[in-house]
Amino acid sequence: MPSVTLSPPATYTRPRFPSLYWPIRAPLSTPRYLYYTIDILRYTLYWTLIFFGAVHLATSAWAVAMVLRSAFCPTGPKSRSSAGWKTRGVRSELRATLGYAWAIPVIMVVVGAVEALLAGSVVGAILGAIYSAGYYKMSTWTPFLWGLINVLVLVLSSFSIHGGL
Repeated sequence: MPSVTLSPPATYTRPRFPSLYWPIRAPLSTPRYLYYTIDILRYTLYWTLIFFGAVHLATSAWAVAMVLRSAFCPTGPKSRSSAGWKTRGVRSELRATLGYAWAIPVIMVVVGAVEALLAGSVVGAILGAIYSAGYYKMSTWTPFLWGLINVLVLVLSSFSIHGGL
């Protein structure tokens, strides 16, 4: 009984990360493919880490900006009176805010890295299993797109969607 096996070409070496190429009208020697499950998992994990890191850094920068804004422009009963805007009060408020504002990006990057490790490894393992079971070769664009899909699912799940009839 014949068996189907897909073996990489004899000259196959794992492409260097990221190895993205433009597939339209590319020369025959240009395409980069992934054949092994571990390579697929690794590329998916790398792209997921990159996308999650970018999104978490952007949101942490926004959070730090809002915290610093609240230190510079306090709201409440004291801010309406002239006593609330004394220079010494603003400096102490800013110093207290800077005391904990640095922790926001650190915590968000750590949380994002853990999320990316979980999402990227699960999706990468599933992709690797599917492509290996079907004896397919994978373009290096596929892990890139799945990393993007992972972060889009994360962003979409951060909204609370209420609906009712």
